[in-house]
Amino acid sequence: MRIPLDYYRILGLPLAASDEQLRQSYSDRIVQLPRREYSQAAISSRKQLIEEAYVVLSNPKERSSYNELYLAHAYGPDGNANATVAVGNHTDSNKGDPDTQSLSIDISQQELVGALLILQELGEYELVLKLGHNYLTNQSSVAAAKVGNHLVSDELSESSEYPDIVLTVALACLELGREQWQQGHHENAAISLETGQELLSREGLFASVQAEMQADLYKLRPYRILELLALPEEKAAERRQGLAFLHNILSDRGGIDGTGNDYSGLNIDDFLRFIQQLRHHLTVAEQHKLFEAESKRPSAVANYLAVYASLARGFTQRQPALIRQAKQMLMGLGKRQDVHLEQSLCALLLGQTEEATRVLELSQEYEALAFIRERSLDSPDLLPGLCLYAEQWLQNEVFPHFRDLAQQPASLKDYFATPQVQAYLEALPTEAETTNDWAVINGRSFSQPPRPSNHSPVVDPKFPQERKLDPDLPETLNYKRPQQPNFASNNRNIPLGNVANGANPETNVPSFSRTVDTARPTNHNLNGTANATPPRKVKKRRRRKAKPANSRGASGPRANFAHTLEGKTRLVWTVFASLAGILVFWLIVSTTFGWVRNIFDPTPVLQGEQLAVQLNEPPLAIPEPNSKLLPPEGSLTEEMAQKVIQTWLSTKASALGPSHDIGSLQDILTGATLAQWRLIAQQERSQNRYRTYNHTVNVEYVNQNPDQSVVAVARVREVTQFYERGQINNITDETLRVRYSLIRQADVWRIQNMSVINQVSMNF
Repeated sequence: MRIPLDYYRILGLPLAASDEQLRQSYSDRIVQLPRREYSQAAISSRKQLIEEAYVVLSNPKERSSYNELYLAHAYGPDGNANATVAVGNHTDSNKGDPDTQSLSIDISQQELVGALLILQELGEYELVLKLGHNYLTNQSSVAAAKVGNHLVSDELSESSEYPDIVLTVALACLELGREQWQQGHHENAAISLETGQELLSREGLFASVQAEMQADLYKLRPYRILELLALPEEKAAERRQGLAFLHNILSDRGGIDGTGNDYSGLNIDDFLRFIQQLRHHLTVAEQHKLFEAESKRPSAVANYLAVYASLARGFTQRQPALIRQAKQMLMGLGKRQDVHLEQSLCALLLGQTEEATRVLELSQEYEALAFIRERSLDSPDLLPGLCLYAEQWLQNEVFPHFRDLAQQPASLKDYFATPQVQAYLEALPTEAETTNDWAVINGRSFSQPPRPSNHSPVVDPKFPQERKLDPDLPETLNYKRPQQPNFASNNRNIPLGNVANGANPETNVPSFSRTVDTARPTNHNLNGTANATPPRKVKKRRRRKAKPANSRGASGPRANFAHTLEGKTRLVWTVFASLAGILVFWLIVSTTFGWVRNIFDPTPVLQGEQLAVQLNEPPLAIPEPNSKLLPPEGSLTEEMAQKVIQTWLSTKASALGPSHDIGSLQDILTGATLAQWRLIAQQERSQNRYRTYNHTVNVEYVNQNPDQSVVAVARVREVTQFYERGQINNITDETLRVRYSLIRQADVWRIQNMSVINQVSMNF
């Protein structure tokens, strides 16, 4: 049998290797041993090939002849010269075979396992699979011809080299799969691993290697899911396989936020990121089916994702029933967290405008509320801003997470203009019934109507004014439903993003968060947090009930309104009079108490001109934070040197940092050092790079030189983070012992030169 190997490759040497290198390589190769699963015969076969290669190359005459053959092959006239080297007593019988395109050696069948071992160590996995497969196929055919198919395994097991060759082929599949995994070819990697596992399982050999392959297949499963679901929708079979893998992994974990072991190595945070990344490859129908089923485990995260899928599918496919379903799911989530904004948007899409604006005011999403109020300044209610926010929220927050909706616009006008939507909304229960549902969920009695805002006039609830139709709103939203009682709630408010907050004892999973920009909402992140500082909480608006008309005056709504206004005026004057009386009484009491204290405990009067001390100005001038260091008369002390060096390090951080404040270098450096660091800073800025520093300084000593310069030696620890195009590139941690040469110029200490005495670096 002929194997495409040469002696130099067997020993891992170049053609020009010296004798010393030859001996060292031979010693290393002999000491190295393959995996412990190999038999002693396989190890001996490998060792024999290494020794034969060393014998030939260590003999000057034989090495010279072999080199001629090697060079003839490498530089032949056709570039593909064939050469076969005999090993031991084997003849060169295959020389000239046109299939051979590299140097090769002739070996016996007993040496095959050793040759395959060496090829595997060289990374020739495809070649090992080809040669090993041919051998195993031939052996199976021979055994079947001898003893029948039912005794193939027993016959093959009698061959001493057969288990070793099976192991070598299986390990080649394992290493090839890992190599393909690193290259991003996850399905090919899985095929290689499954091929090796199937071979070992069929032969009933090496259970430990089978378990190793199965562990890799488990870890590879999330990557396979992403790769399969990212395929075009035309490849339905492959995508169905990816969904099947996803259902299996969810079953093993016990749900999205489950604690079961799926052997993928992903913790809860990592798996939530995986789900968030996966959503971009699923259609809205696939997500709706998946997360609706997962929400029944139950799962708070799946509930949250199912709400988004129902909203998106209901809006784009004009199915308000799905939006109503999302609204019902939000009622369950509203028991533990603030979902009022989503509830308001659902009510808006169901045409329940009064409920939408009422529930909106219970939300603690301050930035969203500010955006909605800003867009509703010229309206008596928040409906115009809420409609605009709903369109932007659907467009920027919801649709991008579905592969079939990422480029689809969101138009409320088109949605409400659809006949089937209008028919469904007309058949919905009245807002009084739906509001009673919210009252049960929020756990409070809604009895007080809200107070009108500054933009709305005071209105008698018995005779409500007609709201002016907004030409920019969809026609369905301008339709005035029968007047219903208004409701308000003091429900406990928790940010919606914490659907899976670790602080919640019922879920104990990381949080989904939502931040809303005044121009447009930002995207959801599975591991994000809302860092914006909320403004002062807006008080809820309430309307005061009008009192019934009395018997002394005129009856009717106008009399009720006038009587109510007169009562309010009297109340205001009474409050002002009371406050004025309290103020006068306090002045009289404080003045009397001061006189009495001066009589019984006179305070000494200070003589002479007094120091004018003010609260808004310091008694002594405080220098600016970035002012220049003014050296005192005399020699430089260690404390002053410490300040100078710290000023230099702060200036360096500013010059090489994101702002690239190069002009500040001239305030601390001088001479060639200034030109050098100015050039460095300019290069960093031109290449869109910057650094951040963390310094610790300790001055060891200060020496005064005869030339009026001062030398300070300091130990500096410098932790540096290097950024390129906004991304972190490298981190170093250096402890330096630096010699600084300082000189006084224009009454300011500047660094004239600096040099590193020694350093210890750590890179991350």
